[in-house]
Parts: sequence; structure tokens; C-alpha cells
Amino acid sequence: MSSSEEEVGQAPSQVSGTVRKLSCSACFDSLWFCYSPVHQMQQYYRLGSLDNCSNKWSAVVDCLTLKTKGSAQAQEILETREKDKPHIWTLRTPEEASSHWRDLYGHLDEVE
Repeated sequence: MSSSEEEVGQAPSQVSGTVRKLSCSACFDSLWFCYSPVHQMQQYYRLGSLDNCSNKWSAVVDCLTLKTKGSAQAQEILETREKDKPHIWTLRTPEEASSHWRDLYGHLDEVE
């Protein structure tokens, strides 16, 4: 699943040059599970409060809104969102990586 699928719960809009239809079923499944006793008890155990599922509702509304757009416009919106997302990793050059490694773990190489 791509990161756009996880965020909005949609099928990828473009895979190897072919355009696919958006599917909101993952959003609805996620919303349905959010209200399940299993999920609510997990949230209560972990966070001390129940989940109001507002982010799941937002994903459903967003998906349904995208479904009302033309396919080219929806494709453009999804591509823009994908480009605007920050990258999960901090990319470093080999020199920066080795320097950072030495700063963090260099003390382990010292002989006592």
C-alpha cells in the first residue's frame, strides 16, 4: 500500500502509467473498525480515552469529495498531495552519515 492509500484509504490512482478508479471502501472499512469495541478498548488502554474517529470521517469525506471530481482533476490533487508530503527519512551523504555515526556511537570504539 502506498502512503497515499494509508492516509486517505484509496487505491493508487496511477500504477505504471495506467489510471485506476478511486475506491473508498478502505475508508469505510477503517471507519467501521474505528467504532468497534476492539479498537475503542485499545485506544482506552493505550491513551486513556476513547477514539472519536474524526480522522476516519475526514478520510471518508475527502475520498467521496475526490470521487465527485473529474478523473484528471482527482489525479492532479493526489499527485500534489504526494509531492507535498515530507519525506520520512533524513537523507545524508556518506560523509555526513559517517560523521553522524561517529558522534552517536564513536564512544563504543574506544578501548578502555
